[in-house]
Amino acid sequence: MTASTQLHHPWLVAVWPGMGSVALSAGYYLLAKLGMHLLLEYEARELFDVDHVEVRDGIIQSGARPRNRFFVWHDPHARHDLVLFLGEAQPPLGKNLLCHKLVAYARQLGVERVFTFAAMATPMRPNARPRVFAAATNRANLCELKRLDLTVLENGRIGGLNGVMLGTAAEQGLPGVCLLGEMPHLFGQFPFPRASHAILEVFAALADLELDLTELAEQVLQVEEQLGGLLARVQQEYDEQVAGDDEVPNQIPSEHRLSPAASQRIEQLFEQARCDRSQAFVLKQELEHLGVFKDYEDRFLDLFKRPG
Repeated sequence: MTASTQLHHPWLVAVWPGMGSVALSAGYYLLAKLGMHLLLEYEARELFDVDHVEVRDGIIQSGARPRNRFFVWHDPHARHDLVLFLGEAQPPLGKNLLCHKLVAYARQLGVERVFTFAAMATPMRPNARPRVFAAATNRANLCELKRLDLTVLENGRIGGLNGVMLGTAAEQGLPGVCLLGEMPHLFGQFPFPRASHAILEVFAALADLELDLTELAEQVLQVEEQLGGLLARVQQEYDEQVAGDDEVPNQIPSEHRLSPAASQRIEQLFEQARCDRSQAFVLKQELEHLGVFKDYEDRFLDLFKRPG
């Protein structure tokens, strides 16, 4: 990784897929609302294998590896520029190697602090206000966290790259913090934006960041409306999964299932997001609602290739 840019006291936020899509949802929201632009793409081909290929109209496509991209936002108030690392997947092996490369690049950029986001599953009620748990790589950061409305993770483990990244940062003397949004353990396989919202409230306070969370709060309400009969649906889906086959050879790519009206709506939202990046999260919500975000993900992230 060699691309660089002049940054002012930058902080790095690193997110990967995980339980409840808590970290990725928070990362995507920062990306959209701050109007970040692409800084660098890191392929990391040696860490990821190809485990499937896509079939489109009967034609087998070449296998695609997960993408890893850095985005940047320049703080107009010259407090802390933000660098967002967005990884599409966690490698099955080589987590420590990947984190050493990321920390080395962060140092090259002059990053002064590293943050990771994650989920914390507890028996909480779905409509309760989630707590934000936190852990830091040094005492100074821990004391700062204790002044905020959060819960210090006194003991335990932080699994995956959310933790390994900060362990690597600690080895290199780079201060770091993990913010974990609480979510119900029964809903680990479903998006839980309320935890993402809670994390971003804390992060915005730490970074002295003016962050409008309106659209994320609206998504929280939408998800909560869907949770009423979720337990019954979870059991039904589980039974169907057990009864069904692993392969679904005749599965139709989701973009081909869209109605003409839905496709037109998506194109209108893409055009709006191109003109005004603050509308990008509305686009992401619609793509997720239609179940086609993965099909449009690269095109969505292409909106952020250049400064806004």
